[in-house]
Amino acid sequence: MQNFKSLIVDSKDSEVYTELRSIGIDDLSQGDVVIEVHYSCVNYKDALASKAGTGVIRNYPMVLGIDLSGVVVSSESSDFNPGDEVLVTGYNLGVNHSGGFSEYARVPSEWVVSLPEGLSLKEAMIIGTAGFTAAQSVYYLEESGMFPEKGPVLVQGATGGVGSFAIAILRNLNYTIEAVSRKKETSTAYLTDLGADTILHPDEVRLDPLKPLAKQRWSGVVDPVGGEQLPHLFAQIKSFGAIALSGNAGGIKFDSTVLPFILRGIRLIGVDSVNCPLDLRRRLWELLSSEWKPGDLERLIDQEVTLLELPSAFEKILAGKMTGRTLVKVK
Repeated sequence: MQNFKSLIVDSKDSEVYTELRSIGIDDLSQGDVVIEVHYSCVNYKDALASKAGTGVIRNYPMVLGIDLSGVVVSSESSDFNPGDEVLVTGYNLGVNHSGGFSEYARVPSEWVVSLPEGLSLKEAMIIGTAGFTAAQSVYYLEESGMFPEKGPVLVQGATGGVGSFAIAILRNLNYTIEAVSRKKETSTAYLTDLGADTILHPDEVRLDPLKPLAKQRWSGVVDPVGGEQLPHLFAQIKSFGAIALSGNAGGIKFDSTVLPFILRGIRLIGVDSVNCPLDLRRRLWELLSSEWKPGDLERLIDQEVTLLELPSAFEKILAGKMTGRTLVKVK
């Protein structure tokens, strides 16, 4: 196989930098399936991985990209054959294993999911880890007893990838949706078009002063933000409601009391999309290709970029200026 282009993060003299390099198949991490990558996408984690001091990348150099979709070129596994359309998200991809920002990828077969009917390779990466995490969050909330008649669902970080997809999925399932965004003034039309019923600024969900228990407002919360806002949410979740927590853009720490948990029976559910079990992973992708698939997926694209344009996309997402998804066209 001839050399191909990959976006690599590397370190020299304590400086971390990204560059587009020409590499060979032997420069990739080990795996029994080789994939010609057609699409990837940009996640907050990808942008963090390009920076020093974030702890995302521990071994340099590394091909970035935690998502990919493409066509199998060769396989040592009986589960996949050349020509199969597949996708890979999560695991160690783009973190400790060569990732999807590359014209070719080599991965373990147990990470690979066959592209479900009802999705194209492009649509799979419009969804990507962000949409998959949103689906996993909604799945867990419904498993915990949430259903539309119990009341509104709050979606934090509504203009981001996870938040946007959560709104679109919840709309398909007939929930009443309250969306939270710091960009309320400029994103109302976008969020309403996705299906949000009410648009809130974060200040409108905070309590002043903070109390352990307050008026019950939401039957469930999709939260990819985390941080100090969480205790304000705990106090306002309805009895036996739940919050699905999948991110830490708002910080990794919060201070709370046990009262909402023992007096209202609320639940805090951790969402780990990286290590999601394969059977559930396949089930969620089937849902995302059918009844949970948002209509007109392309409206969720904020921008489409090439491998060369990725560094500027990283800066945009880290600055909080992205609305929706950044699709990466690799092939």
